[in-house]
Amino acid sequence: MAGGDARSPHVVLFPFLAHGHIPAFLRLAVHLQALRPGLPVTFVSTPGILDSLSLPATSPPIQFHALPFAPADHGLPHGAESLADLHVHQFITFFQASESLRPAFDSFVSGIRSPVCIIADTFFAWTADVARERGASHAVFFPGGAFGYAVFFSLWVHLPHTVMAGDEFPLPNFPDVVLHRTQIPRHMLAATGADPWTAFFRRVISSCRKTDAVLVNTVEELEPTGLDMLRTSFGVHTSAIGPLLAAPAPSDSQDDTSIIQWLDAHPPRSVLYISFGSQSSINTDQMTELALGLEASGRPFLWTVRPPVGLDPKDGFKPEWLPAGFEDRMTQANRGLVVRGWAPQARILAHASTGAFMTHCGWNSILESLHHGLPLVGWPLGSEQFFNAMLVVEWGVCVEMARGNTESSTIDRAEVAEAVGTVMGETKKGEETRRKAGEIARALAAAWEGSGGSSAESLEGFLRCVETSVR
Repeated sequence: MAGGDARSPHVVLFPFLAHGHIPAFLRLAVHLQALRPGLPVTFVSTPGILDSLSLPATSPPIQFHALPFAPADHGLPHGAESLADLHVHQFITFFQASESLRPAFDSFVSGIRSPVCIIADTFFAWTADVARERGASHAVFFPGGAFGYAVFFSLWVHLPHTVMAGDEFPLPNFPDVVLHRTQIPRHMLAATGADPWTAFFRRVISSCRKTDAVLVNTVEELEPTGLDMLRTSFGVHTSAIGPLLAAPAPSDSQDDTSIIQWLDAHPPRSVLYISFGSQSSINTDQMTELALGLEASGRPFLWTVRPPVGLDPKDGFKPEWLPAGFEDRMTQANRGLVVRGWAPQARILAHASTGAFMTHCGWNSILESLHHGLPLVGWPLGSEQFFNAMLVVEWGVCVEMARGNTESSTIDRAEVAEAVGTVMGETKKGEETRRKAGEIARALAAAWEGSGGSSAESLEGFLRCVETSVR
């Protein structure tokens, strides 16, 4: 397809309203225009989300289209346009409220004169109905990994833990996958099949089966089993097009500069980076044990701290969340840096002094870490993170240190020190973990090398199918 072809599809990208879902869509836009110079691409979201974005420079430029969204009409705080603006107990209300975007989205698509290709987030799979009504082609894009999503959705369909006794059980449609009750997200544990959470996710799953194609932010060579599980679940063509990584955010802030300078003062691969994502956190007891475990490990660390789970992240930081004197001791010894709120994660992971990443096992964090060949200390907290952790443990690049953030999810300082020492120490296990992380890094890079990488070929094949359908 030439750039000026009148039958070129207009690609509409529609990510879910969560900070962790948006970077992969932005990178996808760049890859689409690299493969098809001149391809018109429009990024659709709410005004607040769009105002927070800085788009990569492309030609023609990626367009924005804002859909009106009034969270207060749904009982949510005014201006809450992202999951990061909410407490966990408000998430299901937000999921339901996001479905109110359909009329405005339908109106926008109906006004595009050229053929349309909608690529929508999994949680916006209802756009498949809009595509069918408007004669558009449609794809669902999974910004997470194949195995994690496949297990997560299978659980919502079957809720096997509600009918099986014991702590371990196989997935009904994938019996080779055996789960433990501690790997079930808290909202799923409370599900009955007639609750709002189950209803929402079953609507999502039903809509996914109406799409023309599924695109996944992973690599075929790394996740053949997970991709086959998705193909079985949805019955449509499924392609791996990852890794789609966030571009490092440019920043000249004094805080960012001081973080990088702190890293500069440490030897290569010596620092443990700790972050639990943009909307996850641990409870106060866990935070205390983590701090004391880090101190006991004897290794330098950089810890991005958010308020404990259940507290409002906008209320600021309280010293009592950490052990008395902890920060002072770490600062005086130049052993630890505690960052409140946000830190330039991509720059930290790329820094030569960073040696490993303690993470909640969100897919973006996993990809960013392994992209730099950094092994993981896993602490999954919710959603599909438990199943992402299963995958990277199986790959041999992660030690799962803890699981969950409820009051019953305990962790002690000795377990923290042991896990950190295992991943970062000069032991056979540590060396093997780092070696395998390097192998994964090379596999991730190869997927987009030239035109022959598996992900580059998959996205090219997808575009050709779309072009054929609009001729």
